[in-house]
Amino acid sequence: MSPLAHPSIQDGWFREISSQWPGQAMTLKVNKILHIEKSLYQDVLVFESETFGNVLVLDGVIQCTERDEFSYQEMIAHLPLASHPNPKKVLVIGGGDGGVVREVLKHDTVEEVVLCDIDEAVIRVSKKYLPHMSALLDSPRVKVFVGDGFKFLAENEATYDVIITDSSDPVGPAEALFQKPYFKLLHDALTPGGHISTQAESQWLHIPLIANLLQSTHDLFAVSQYAFTTIPTYPSGQIGFLVCSKESGRDLSVPARKVTNTRYYNENVHRAAFVLPQFAQSFLEEGKDILPVFGRAAAAAKVAAEGKKIRKVLLLGSGFVARPCAEYVVRDPSNELTIACRTLQRAQALAEGLPNAQGISLDVNNTNDLEAQVAAHDLVISLIPYTYHATVIKAAIKAKVHVVTTSYVSPAMRELDEEAKRAGIVVMNEIGLDPGIDHLYAIKTIDEVHAKGGKIKQFLSYCGGLPAPECSGNPLGYKFSWSSRGVLLALLNSAAYLSEGKQLDISGNELMGYAKPYFISPAFAFVAYPNRNSVPFREWYNIPEAETVVRGTLRYQGFPEFIKALVELGWLDASEKDWLKEDLTWAQVMQQAIGANDATESTLVAHVKSICKFPNNAEATRIISGLRWIGLFSSEAVKPRAGNLLDTLCAQLETLMKYEQGERDLVMLQHKFVVEWADGSEQTLTSTLEQYGSPSGHSAMALTVGVPCGIATQLVLDGIFKTPGVHAPYTKEICDPIRELLESEGLGLVERVL
Repeated sequence: MSPLAHPSIQDGWFREISSQWPGQAMTLKVNKILHIEKSLYQDVLVFESETFGNVLVLDGVIQCTERDEFSYQEMIAHLPLASHPNPKKVLVIGGGDGGVVREVLKHDTVEEVVLCDIDEAVIRVSKKYLPHMSALLDSPRVKVFVGDGFKFLAENEATYDVIITDSSDPVGPAEALFQKPYFKLLHDALTPGGHISTQAESQWLHIPLIANLLQSTHDLFAVSQYAFTTIPTYPSGQIGFLVCSKESGRDLSVPARKVTNTRYYNENVHRAAFVLPQFAQSFLEEGKDILPVFGRAAAAAKVAAEGKKIRKVLLLGSGFVARPCAEYVVRDPSNELTIACRTLQRAQALAEGLPNAQGISLDVNNTNDLEAQVAAHDLVISLIPYTYHATVIKAAIKAKVHVVTTSYVSPAMRELDEEAKRAGIVVMNEIGLDPGIDHLYAIKTIDEVHAKGGKIKQFLSYCGGLPAPECSGNPLGYKFSWSSRGVLLALLNSAAYLSEGKQLDISGNELMGYAKPYFISPAFAFVAYPNRNSVPFREWYNIPEAETVVRGTLRYQGFPEFIKALVELGWLDASEKDWLKEDLTWAQVMQQAIGANDATESTLVAHVKSICKFPNNAEATRIISGLRWIGLFSSEAVKPRAGNLLDTLCAQLETLMKYEQGERDLVMLQHKFVVEWADGSEQTLTSTLEQYGSPSGHSAMALTVGVPCGIATQLVLDGIFKTPGVHAPYTKEICDPIRELLESEGLGLVERVL
């Protein structure tokens, strides 16, 4: 059995990363993972920590630890109970770990406690791993009900003296527990003079939410107050409670009786819990925010005070790389961002959480709509397929609006150079990863070598977007971080490069045969093959002296041979097949594709071997095992896509070769310069980027494409780049400003002399 693993635990540390507390995270060192499951409602994790004992985590958020749970359980229970004159019947909503029930039972007046939790897994797991909290769930005074708290409340009006809601944070289904209809149910389920206590978030993080909660409950209850406790493992070390009473004039901050056998709570702490720091008091009582203003908020205030012009940016596309670009653009509060996608929901999802950003629906095939949106902005970022860029640029020329893309300048785009100049607009292209970051460091080193009197004799540049080694365990050693169709079709592109002064041209069908082992580091078994046409870069990079110029792609060892086999077997054929129907199995499709006599696996394997002519038995076994893993010999029904083999294969690979939760990607980029100095000596210089994605954040590919694009956008908006025309970063004047900002983002290349 493989060891337990969880995406929130990396390198032996649990990290509580959440959009509810952006920019901060609680981390705990993990001794071992004790339990993982997906219940009907949430992700359940229990681990043993080095310093806080056993820890219960639901949906990535710490619920309780053995070391500090008592401060929360005691305060959420004793604040409403100790201030009530005679609580007999108590209802606990949530709190399946049993901690609140344990505290309720410390009150001798209590005759009955009902625990209502929707998730039996929390109760079951807590009994095993947190017995000191859950043991009293078996008390004769306790009834446990597994079910919906809303329904339970509606069926038990005017029943309970105190109701305690031990809820998770207001995300997903739990969001309803922070809204007025829920508080109305609580109110109606109370006896006259009854109290409630609910988890009410941290004043350091959620003061507007707390204000809304107080307003909602003021309309329902005679008394509504906010109190708080300290607890090390909750966000910002603090959590609050909304404590309310139906009894007019009742002072909830004054305990009516003494509570014994506590670790945190006492009478003075009870009173002090309602004494708020000045910033919270000012906001909740007077509506004044007196917290420091800094960072983007301070910049926004300055923009407003100075009346600075607002620049409107249109981002076309909502694919893998768009979010880091969007995040960079909205750092400047004078930028307003509109994200446009054919699907409104995707555009809005990408804009969610970004200041000054909105999502809209836009079909770029509708020329009138496209032109109207482009004209309403100052700059358009085009991250849609490159075939649309010329159309976008034409709309921008008409509206005199700047354009930024990450794509190569196509002939159709280059033809618009003069029109762009006449319109006075900047059209900046090739500013992602490859092309993009690669240009920045090629130009840098080439200029430095030339300035010292040296010559670039060989220029080799290879880049690969790959799964990190630990995530690469499939027969191709590859996973899709962008369009699977685009990835596979790129493998059929022809290529050209210079080698020892001669131009070599390679057809797409032969490309994989030119892949060779390529050394960058002992840690990786890379192969490399040429990508597109490298020949013009001798001119564009101003290295006429170079005898070898090649720009290419990196993959893990074994990938090219596997792709070569798929090409030879016809699986990268995008032409429509009349015979490709849903009533066929994968094996029957394979039989038709390769012309085998029947669809038995033995016949198919023999025919594959006759077509592919593997160099040895080991390679034959490896690739045929991979074809079996894809399912090409299986009796399962095929689901054809677009009536052709390529797209049908893509549909299968997208399922098998997607990044799973907790996995990360790798971007590897290296330039190699063989330099001849004026004294005749020779040196090899390298510039290398080894960038890993974050399982809980952006992929390396998204970061290294999106951030350079965002930087270029800002430089155009700020007038740093103002020369009209269609551009790519092939000059020092363009590359240096972008590279300087890129390095400040931690995305620079490491330069070495071999």
